[in-house]
Formats: sequence, structure tokens, C-alpha cells
Amino acid sequence: MREWEFIDHSAVPGDEGVIYLSKRGSEYAIHVDGRQLMTNREHGSEAALADLACDRLDERADARILVGGLGMGFTLAAALRRVQDQGQVTVAELLESVVRWNREHVGRASGHPLRDPRTRVHVGDVADLLDVRPDPWCAILLDVDNGPQALTRPVNAWLYTDEGLRGAFDSLRSGGILAIWSAHPDDGLTERLDIAGFDVEIVAFTEEGRESYDGNSTDTLWFARRP
Repeated sequence: MREWEFIDHSAVPGDEGVIYLSKRGSEYAIHVDGRQLMTNREHGSEAALADLACDRLDERADARILVGGLGMGFTLAAALRRVQDQGQVTVAELLESVVRWNREHVGRASGHPLRDPRTRVHVGDVADLLDVRPDPWCAILLDVDNGPQALTRPVNAWLYTDEGLRGAFDSLRSGGILAIWSAHPDDGLTERLDIAGFDVEIVAFTEEGRESYDGNSTDTLWFARRP
């Protein structure tokens, strides 16, 4: 088997590690301090996060969707497939390097979603966009740091606190969906979503052959509707 070829790296803000892009043949992978976060070959649950959230929206023609975390671009690409020409998808990515890697290296696998005219890119924290606005979000899709465990960047855990979830609730229109990807189930997150006022649905998504922390290839997706 081929060895991984190092492509690029950058520091994670706050001196919280180093993120790497590597290549092996046609496969790309992103690692942080030796932990593999994602590859361009295993992305079923990332796409499902957007598809299943859009399935639960009452109207998608002019949907405004916020995606937290660009990664390899598969959640963004799936959301773009589900909105029409008048829709808009904003992706918030903390690391400029991840945006650059998508443009220069890995975007082909997901259909170059950053080139879509309906895409808006915010280089910064997705929490910056969780404010009350005249035109609220139809859906917020969070695929940030392996979910509420915040393995890569501890400050990401704020998104899954009572305060963070309430911020997401206030940023959604009535009937809007907060969708969350996690590598693990988390009963505490379910309880906090309920306390924040959401109607909560949990989906276990299994992708055969995918590496996972517990070895069962199953990720957990939450779909929380603002009544």
C-alpha cells in the first residue's frame, strides 16, 4: 500500500494543534495531531446531514442554509443540490487553509462546491453567524470537530452548550432545522436540545467500511426543529 504523501499543514488557532493535508494516490485525508478527521472517500454521513435536514424543511426553493465546517466539502455540496437558484448556502470555516485546500486540492471529489454562485464563505467561527437577523436561517448544519466532544479545538464545545444551542434556536426561522453530526451518541446533547425548545429526532447513520472511534462505522445525527 502506498504511503501517505504530506501536502500542507497549518496551526489550529489558540495553539491547539496542527492540521495536515495528506494524499495517497487519489485519496486525500485531513489529520489533526495524528488523528484522522476525514477523507474524500468516506463521506456518506456528511452528505446525509444535509439531505436529511432538507427533507425536513417545509420549503427549500429560497432556503438560506448555514453550514458549520467545510471539511472536504460534502455537506456543503449536498445542501447546494437541495436548494434552487434563489437559495443560498453559507459555509463557515475557521481555518483559511481548509478553504484553500478545497479550492486547490480536494474540491473535485465533491464537485467544487466553493465555485457555486449560491455559496458564501465565512472564514471564521460559525458562532459569529449565530445571531438574530431580519432574515433567519432555514437550516443550520453543524459538522464541527467530531461533534459535542470537541476533540480538535475545545472552544468548539460552546456550540453544544445551553447558550450555544439557544443561539442556534434564535437564529432559525419557525420550522427551521438545526442538524448536528457527531462521531458518538450523546444523551446530554439530546437533553440540552430539548431544554432549548427544539423538537428532537436522532438518526444513527452507518457507513460500511468507514473507520470510526468505536469501530462500528456508525455516526449520530440530530435533527432539531424549531417549532
